[in-house]
Amino acid sequence: MIISSPQDYREAARRKLPPFLFHYIDGGAYAEQTLKRNVEDFRDIALRQRVLQDMTSLNLETRLFDETLRLPVILAPVGLTGMYARRGEVQAARAAASRGVPFTLSTVSVCPIEEVAPAIDRPMWFQLYVLRDRGFMKNALERAKAAGVTTLVFTVDMPTPGARYRDAHSGMSGPNAALRRMAQAATHPAWAWDVGLNGRPHDLGNVSAYLGKSTGLADYIGWLGQNFDPSISWKDLQWIRDFWDGPMIIKGILDPDDARDAVSFGADGIVVSNHGGRQLDGVLSSAWAIGPIADAVKGDLKILLDSGVRNGLDVVRAIALGADAVLLGRAFIYALAAGGEAGVANVLDLFEKEMRVAMTLTGAKSIADITPDRLAAKSL
Repeated sequence: MIISSPQDYREAARRKLPPFLFHYIDGGAYAEQTLKRNVEDFRDIALRQRVLQDMTSLNLETRLFDETLRLPVILAPVGLTGMYARRGEVQAARAAASRGVPFTLSTVSVCPIEEVAPAIDRPMWFQLYVLRDRGFMKNALERAKAAGVTTLVFTVDMPTPGARYRDAHSGMSGPNAALRRMAQAATHPAWAWDVGLNGRPHDLGNVSAYLGKSTGLADYIGWLGQNFDPSISWKDLQWIRDFWDGPMIIKGILDPDDARDAVSFGADGIVVSNHGGRQLDGVLSSAWAIGPIADAVKGDLKILLDSGVRNGLDVVRAIALGADAVLLGRAFIYALAAGGEAGVANVLDLFEKEMRVAMTLTGAKSIADITPDRLAAKSL
């Protein structure tokens, strides 16, 4: 199929992937209302068009935590990325590095830290959950530091897993899930050859390194489910803040009071996020949540955003609403599934082109110029 926009990759991924993997990344929690609003609310934000502004020179670079980013974009942590393409985390990290943006490795990646970090020529970011097994957390932090990871993204909106009903229907979980997944792989030969046969080990690389034994998809669901910790509070993060001497970002903030708590805690940044609509259905979209959060803490720490960003226009909208940068999740996973490293590089190029059009026609010559007055009055 012809790829002319970032969203084209979603259909390409749907065709290539076994249903259990496509629906795992594509789906959300409960009735998926927040998942839908994440996208729709960005689309409803009108930009303020300006003309005759002499836009011959545009600069999309930004500085974030002492890094220069070619675009105000980061590849978000996504569990099991290595199941979407052969050694998928490595391919995605290489694509991000080639386009001058950071890649964030998930706690539950297929490829371990030690495989991904040496594959790229810039430092990567690492994401960690608060888990019951503090020994694993300490081990992961030590290995991340040894591998040269610069920035820690701490995900706090998963004290318990959301109810993702699509997974039971697709074969990701539920009765006879393993047999259903095998049958699906047999009917998707491109994926079966690239990942099923040649993408091994199908392992939770970071977890296996800690446990000293192989892990698999059943462990992903079981080990994580057993280790989520509903008792977590800010005090449980303090030892990590003391241990980690680089930038620390708190991911999963939707309320201004929580953003203020992050400032008091000493976080360097937050991610305004509802976990892509995959946790609590019915909460605010990130597009709606970020305004009051920016009013509360803008300038006190860096404000990042994910959930619902599907194209370069959404990046411009998010920055105008108060974000310093955005994280891409589904957008890059669809591209990875469809085209591997080249697909991810291309989707980042498409985001850049769309940003250039939006900035040219709103009169913003730099990222710093993407201020709230670039939005039409009806959007404010």
